[in-house]
Amino acid sequence: MYEQVVENLCKVTDSTIQMQQELFKKWVSMWPTVPTSAAALTEHVQLQKKGLEIVGELVKKRTETLEALFDAGLRNIEEVFGLVKAKDAEEVRSKTFELLQKGVECLRQSSETQMHAFQNAAAKWTDLVTKGAA
Repeated sequence: MYEQVVENLCKVTDSTIQMQQELFKKWVSMWPTVPTSAAALTEHVQLQKKGLEIVGELVKKRTETLEALFDAGLRNIEEVFGLVKAKDAEEVRSKTFELLQKGVECLRQSSETQMHAFQNAAAKWTDLVTKGAA
C-alpha cells in the first residue's frame, strides 16, 4: 500500500516538474528582446527584476516546504525507533499504521503546498508578462 502511494506521488511530482519546465520554456519564448531606447531598457530591467523576485519567492517557498518535509520525516524516524517500547504486536501494528498515515499526509500536504506556490508564481509571472512592469 505504501509503495503504491509513494509511486503515485512520484508520478505526480514528475508530471508537475514536466509542466513547470514546459511553462518556463513558453515564458522565456514570450520574453521581449533587449530594447534599444533608454525608456524601453529601463522597463525591460524592471520586468527582469520582478521576474527574478517571483522566481526567488518560488524557490524560497519550495525550500521551506522541503525543510518542513525533512523535519517531519526525522520526527517519524524518531517515532519508529520508539516502536521497540511497544508492549505487544497489536500496539506495533497500530503505531506503524499511524506513522504510515502521518507520512502520507505529510507528503500530500507538501505536494499541495508546492502546487499552490507554483500556481501563485505562474499567475504573477503571467500578469508580469502580459501587463508589463507597471
